[in-house]
Amino acid sequence: MQIVNQIAEVVANFNCSAAVDSARNYGSGHINDTFFLKNATSSGPDYLLQRINHHIFTNVEKLTDNMRKVTEHLKCKLAQNGSGDPLKEVMTLIPATDGRFYYQDSVGDYWRMFYFLSDTKSYDVVSTPTQAYEGGKAFGKFQYMLSDIAPGEMFEVIPNFHNIQYRLQQLSEAIANNAAGRVSSVAAELDIVTKYAESMQYFQQPGQVAALPKRVIHNDTKFNNVLLDSNDKAQCVIDLETVMDGYVAYDFGDAIRTIINTSTEDEADLDKIQLNMPLFEAYVKGYLKEAAKFLEATEVDSLMKGALLLPFMQAVRFLTDHINGDVYFKTKFPGHNLQRARAQFRLFLMLNDKASEMQDMILTEMESLSPATN
Repeated sequence: MQIVNQIAEVVANFNCSAAVDSARNYGSGHINDTFFLKNATSSGPDYLLQRINHHIFTNVEKLTDNMRKVTEHLKCKLAQNGSGDPLKEVMTLIPATDGRFYYQDSVGDYWRMFYFLSDTKSYDVVSTPTQAYEGGKAFGKFQYMLSDIAPGEMFEVIPNFHNIQYRLQQLSEAIANNAAGRVSSVAAELDIVTKYAESMQYFQQPGQVAALPKRVIHNDTKFNNVLLDSNDKAQCVIDLETVMDGYVAYDFGDAIRTIINTSTEDEADLDKIQLNMPLFEAYVKGYLKEAAKFLEATEVDSLMKGALLLPFMQAVRFLTDHINGDVYFKTKFPGHNLQRARAQFRLFLMLNDKASEMQDMILTEMESLSPATN
């Protein structure tokens, strides 16, 4: 079925007035397909329509229930404390005509729809401390507002998503299978994995499992998952499909992975990948301004562990997909996943060299907030 016919069928099954002929690709996500649709009436809101990759998110009903729980919780929190506009600061799911918040079309694809938040923007690369600070505030506030949801209430949409032991096992299986015949060409990358694999398993150590509380977290805190307004002020956290239980350091680490890098996630010229420390400091200030309201000391101590883990783990995932023949992440050219993996390993190694200094910056900022937050 042609995509325009699919979209026409889908739109007819949602409670909306979207103009099908206005559909255009939107965003830069690796997993789902997103389309922007104009409202057929000039006075109405526009829409975002997403085709869910149900090969990755295999339980669409539970996935959608997670998103509904989280968005309703956030909207209630904002309404109760009068601190913001729930319609602008939280994504709004649009129900299908059968009352569910997703639709399965005649060819088996699953879709969901949101109201489009106008006059907002996102960045793949952070360029100013103001942007980094606002991103930190957004994710810190997001975690804080969800901190009263008990662990276990969210469905685990992707089991072992940030479990590095599981990711390393996937890599080992990919090496053993060597499906695309690429293992011999990635010896340097595999050497990095071997050298640091043990130290990266911090969050699976029994002592840390006992000491660190599980929280409801975002699990995919790339900076482009924060929408900023026209003044570069944080407005809304988006892409909520991976919201489930985890450690706050996972969110912190993934955000730092995308904020501190002076280039892109898939930079080919590794010399362009440097650490923008002013952006790190700004993000920490913004994040702790909100997150210090609920974080325990053990969680603060774990933040830099997350900042090391996430680029390492993302590199492992890209490398695994490259070895498997590029079956998971969307790629734009041959070798794209290997290029991504090399960029993330480079970022990890640079962060590892600066980890102690960066942790001191976190602790210093936390101490400066203590009188106001404790």
